[in-house]
Amino acid sequence: MVAYYAKLYVLTLFAFFAIDMVWLGWVARSFYQQHLGYLLRSSPNWTAAIIFYLLFVMGILVFVVVPGLQANSVRKTLLLGAFFGIITYATYDLTNLATVKDWPWIVTVVDIAWGGVLATSVGFAGYMFGKWLQ
Repeated sequence: MVAYYAKLYVLTLFAFFAIDMVWLGWVARSFYQQHLGYLLRSSPNWTAAIIFYLLFVMGILVFVVVPGLQANSVRKTLLLGAFFGIITYATYDLTNLATVKDWPWIVTVVDIAWGGVLATSVGFAGYMFGKWLQ
């Protein structure tokens, strides 16, 4: 059972990384630069980024993929993924909107939407990997 979840975690982590890198590297790069350029580092803090990826994917497995697999339900997986992504990204973005001077509201809206899409997509990929591994 441990080997199953370890493989599922690695595969889901890979899916998360691939999907988020497309978003950050190509789709939204200029968007974030335009709206947050005054706050952005010249290069990411990779330690913090890696810790986020590892924890976020664990959250997707625990709160999205495993319950979806247990229910044998793609629909449940998709709904839980959307909910998890919206709530987690809203936590970050709404906190920034509340506390960071000149934080752009458009970044909050786009980022929360992206969180929903990302967690739904990764949750679905994890669900499919889980079915494949069974």
